[in-house]
Amino acid sequence: MLRMFGALLALACSVSPVLAQEAYPNKPIRVIVPFAAGGTTDLVARLVGQKMSEKLGQPLVMDNRAGAGGNIGSDACAKAPGDGYTICMGTISSHAINASIYPKMPFDNLRDFAPVALLGSQPNMLVVAMNVPAANVTELVALMKAKPGFYNYGSSGVGTSIHLAGELFTQMTGTEAVHVPYRSSGQIMTDMLAGQLPMAFDNFSSGWPHVRDGRLRAIGVGSRERMAVAPDVPTIAETLPGFESLSWHGLFAPAATPPAIVDRLNAEARAALATPEVQARFRELGITAGTYTPVEFRGFVASETQRWGDVARKANVRAE
Repeated sequence: MLRMFGALLALACSVSPVLAQEAYPNKPIRVIVPFAAGGTTDLVARLVGQKMSEKLGQPLVMDNRAGAGGNIGSDACAKAPGDGYTICMGTISSHAINASIYPKMPFDNLRDFAPVALLGSQPNMLVVAMNVPAANVTELVALMKAKPGFYNYGSSGVGTSIHLAGELFTQMTGTEAVHVPYRSSGQIMTDMLAGQLPMAFDNFSSGWPHVRDGRLRAIGVGSRERMAVAPDVPTIAETLPGFESLSWHGLFAPAATPPAIVDRLNAEARAALATPEVQARFRELGITAGTYTPVEFRGFVASETQRWGDVARKANVRAE
């Protein structure tokens, strides 16, 4: 009898982790979005989250907590229980750049999170106003070197990916330009269309409609390859080898989240990214879907943290 009881107990112990894994999720999953509703990060979260909900059998509930360049919402995620029921969106700002530009961070972007999945990335695009006599990188660099500091460039804020794209560009070309921070991409576009701001880096999805309609001139995109939706726009790297500037969005969980749950969320996120609906919307926005495993995504985040930290430190960029 004791031998039978022991065997049953051993069997129960061996299957209980499987049963626990199969039971996940059994309630809604909260997704903290550390930026305001309506932006690209929020859009990607809701688009992919809806598809993930259909497969997981539980809703992914969006919780927008904006502020401090994504630090407020990200900190809430880092300090949440690691049970798979609180995850968050992260970006190149919140999970790579901020570590180098904020004097005191409330979390460690590498230690306090379990990277789940890179959802998508889109290149930053260098555009100039129509009154700037440059059609390509070579001509623009020549103008900038002829008048050091004369050509201002706009961004949507200090320490953003498009700000650091400008810093990287000047560092690699040996040019000088004055950074002008705006509150939004919309304000940048307004001043550029009026000829009051000569150039800017911006997310492809923001700048492309104006380039397509002939109201701004594209100098180049920050991706390694040309965009399928804009094949005539060269990459900046074609003239400036090694230049790359992308904005990216991904899912993260608290560090204590079990690997089995992280793997499940990664699998469902990648399945969602492969659906025709998500693929079609991403094409419209110039976003490339991610394909990383959690381990690969962790390596990517570490690489981005180092790379943009070097750019920020060299330019002495500090968050306001």
